[in-house]
Amino acid sequence: MLIAPMLTATGVTVSELRERGRRVVRRAGKQILLIASGERLFAVANRCPHEGYPLSEGTLGDGCVLTCNWHNWKFDLESGAALVGRDPVRTYRIELQENEIFVDLAEPPADVRKARALEGLDKALADVDMPRMAREVARLQRAGIEPQTALVHAFTSRGGHLEAGMTHAHAAAADWLALAARAPDEDKRLAALLEPLAHIAWDTEGAGEFPYSQAVLAWDAGAFLAAMEAEDEAKAIGHMRGAIADGVPYAALRPVIAEAALAHYADFGHSAIYTLKAGQLIERLGPEAKEPVLLALVRQQIMATREERLPEFRFFDKAVAAWDGKGAEPARAQDFIGLTIDGALKRMLASSGRPPTELFEALLGAAAWNLLHFDLGFDRATSNAIADNVSWLDFTHALTFANAAHVLCEERPGLWPRALLQMALFVGRNRGYVDADQDVSCWRVDDPHAFIVREMAGLYDHGVVEPIIACHRLKMLFALEAELAAAPGAPWAATMCAAMNRWLNSPQKRHHGLRIATQARDFIAREA
Repeated sequence: MLIAPMLTATGVTVSELRERGRRVVRRAGKQILLIASGERLFAVANRCPHEGYPLSEGTLGDGCVLTCNWHNWKFDLESGAALVGRDPVRTYRIELQENEIFVDLAEPPADVRKARALEGLDKALADVDMPRMAREVARLQRAGIEPQTALVHAFTSRGGHLEAGMTHAHAAAADWLALAARAPDEDKRLAALLEPLAHIAWDTEGAGEFPYSQAVLAWDAGAFLAAMEAEDEAKAIGHMRGAIADGVPYAALRPVIAEAALAHYADFGHSAIYTLKAGQLIERLGPEAKEPVLLALVRQQIMATREERLPEFRFFDKAVAAWDGKGAEPARAQDFIGLTIDGALKRMLASSGRPPTELFEALLGAAAWNLLHFDLGFDRATSNAIADNVSWLDFTHALTFANAAHVLCEERPGLWPRALLQMALFVGRNRGYVDADQDVSCWRVDDPHAFIVREMAGLYDHGVVEPIIACHRLKMLFALEAELAAAPGAPWAATMCAAMNRWLNSPQKRHHGLRIATQARDFIAREA
């Protein structure tokens, strides 16, 4: 019986509740637990917010504290706050009418529910508590709020904890969102949305505060590039804040950021990859994501290692200087397979006058061949040198970098020489970690489209503990899809698909306890 718009009859009298102590009633699809404690009456959701067990089976203690006996979570019945545990329990206002108990089942306003969910999300991110992240995002959805709001909030609230700026949590988020958009049902959609949330929590767990400069400088592309080159974060952030304040679209910023990213062999290619993915992420999340994403991107590029300064890559700068666009030798993938770093750079110079797409396809084919022939002995070794701690990710980055470079250089063709020479670095640096004699015929893919669809479908429930590995599976599949769409029937397609098949479906050793111990003892012995 509905007595007032906000009140619902429980059918339970005060005298009955005081006699029995507690009652569970079902109204409007809800289970409501009524409790009498002394002179006080309470109404709370009967399902424990942790895992849904019935609070009606709980223990009532002093101070109106209810304990869920399954996992010992404790709740203040007055406020619903979790005294032990995390999520609060939902409470309901009680009103008495002629000895009968009525409860107010009205939902709080959407803005209140949003604020509560985001507050809970902050706690879940700090605790790296993925189940609670899921519950808070589901609460946002229930309140009619787009779940992407949770991602914008996470990148904003956790951004200041990223000492080195953008991570794969941002870079893969655009692809997780794309996967969510393809999800066949709401459960899978939520699963995909949770991945970048859990990843940013993983990346910032236990981290301190690293605030960004608040200065705002007029946007000036030249001054921005100079600040990036000088590794002056305050100035670079200031110019980026100026661009954001002026509403400069990312489409106009990306070629400039790409120039900074490709000025060096930056952080194993991450800077170029992140430059591409930042734009995709902003496009999917909307303008509110622009500031946290771009500030993280600028910091990452400032902090990025410039690997061309390492001894094995020092010919890179000379190759850039020697690129004259006159080399006429045609280029194929097999021309680069097995070459050293310097050999791959010199071979590129011999073809510097060929069309960039020809050189790109040749290098992409060589990188795919390397991935297909990775010698797993290096992944499993326990007594190798630290410099030879090579894993699948050393090979996969060559392909995600290639995909990013392809897009960035189409926008700014003058960047092709640096991008292609960096692709050659990937090919040359991995040459020593392949086994050319192994039989890889079993990894052949007959239907690339069906292969991608099948492997993407598996990402909703991938079972991989480390976010960094799961996100590389995702990013590689989207990169493969994009490159196949851009060049149907390309000469590298069969090799790349087979390489992806092998990588995605081969065991990966991610814990190297014995290797770490062996290398530590060797290091200390040499140190002594």
